[in-house]
Amino acid sequence: MDALRDWPGSYYWSDEPDGRHLVLTRPNPRRREAWGLHALLLAAVVLTTTLTGAMIAGTISIHPGEWRGATFVRGLPHGLLFSLPLLAILFTHEMGHYITARHYQVDVSPPFFLPGFPPPFGIGTFGAFIRLRTIVNDRRQLLDIGAAGPIAGFVVALPILWIGLRYSHPTTLEHFHGMVVRLGDDLLFPGDSVVTLVLRGIVPGASGDLLLHPTAFAGWFGMFVTMLNLLPMAQLDGGHIVYAATPRLHQPVARAFWLIVMLLGWFWFGWLVWGFIVLLLSRGQLRHPPVLDAYRPLPRSRYWLAWISLLLFLLTFAPAPFRS
Repeated sequence: MDALRDWPGSYYWSDEPDGRHLVLTRPNPRRREAWGLHALLLAAVVLTTTLTGAMIAGTISIHPGEWRGATFVRGLPHGLLFSLPLLAILFTHEMGHYITARHYQVDVSPPFFLPGFPPPFGIGTFGAFIRLRTIVNDRRQLLDIGAAGPIAGFVVALPILWIGLRYSHPTTLEHFHGMVVRLGDDLLFPGDSVVTLVLRGIVPGASGDLLLHPTAFAGWFGMFVTMLNLLPMAQLDGGHIVYAATPRLHQPVARAFWLIVMLLGWFWFGWLVWGFIVLLLSRGQLRHPPVLDAYRPLPRSRYWLAWISLLLFLLTFAPAPFRS
């Protein structure tokens, strides 16, 4: 034990079929992070998502030509009811990855937040990501890092969605059933997943046709992001989890789900876009890079994380995230 106390890195015990193994992690040299860039990107995302939230709240027009100085300044803070909950979900998701990676002393970047276009072209952000700058040691580390983000994000998104649904209002729009988000004269129709159906059945007044409060839409979008990340393809979080649990099945599972995503494009065109983005980022292979110690099995004590991740994917999956 004295030797372990003197070890400069971290360590953990791994229960495997041939006995209990001690795994030592060598510390990586600390890098000098570009904190100014991370702060600038975060500030840009706060601005663009707050602008989106103000449009959803109806306090700012979606037409830039109608923006007026005093009216714009007074209307913009209403968008925080959307931007702050959404960024809380995204931040928690990425910090789940980041903190777990740092626990294993993996060289990892702080989160990069990606600003996007406000309505009618987007919701103000393309999400966020971290970079693993060194190879992961074994499948246990990969599973823990991959699953930590979606689980942490879901835990935050669930109460945000519940609170938002409480402040949403019934609507009597004709030829419409379900949830709706108003953007000026335009309407968005978010689709239901199991978790939204359950919550709408629990929250009083939310089970019928519903005009979503900006906070409710932030919670819904957090669930949507969780679902997209848990798709078992390439190097998405779901791809990390499947590779960690069953490396041999990763490639056939990834190919099968990519085909499913393409077929789901019949219900929502965005599936086709997402499928081609994943294919492009994986250089057309949908493969997952190996871990450093590819022969070390995943301890049975970690499989519960894979099952929880599968459950979250099923709860958040929406075949038609946006309906026409």
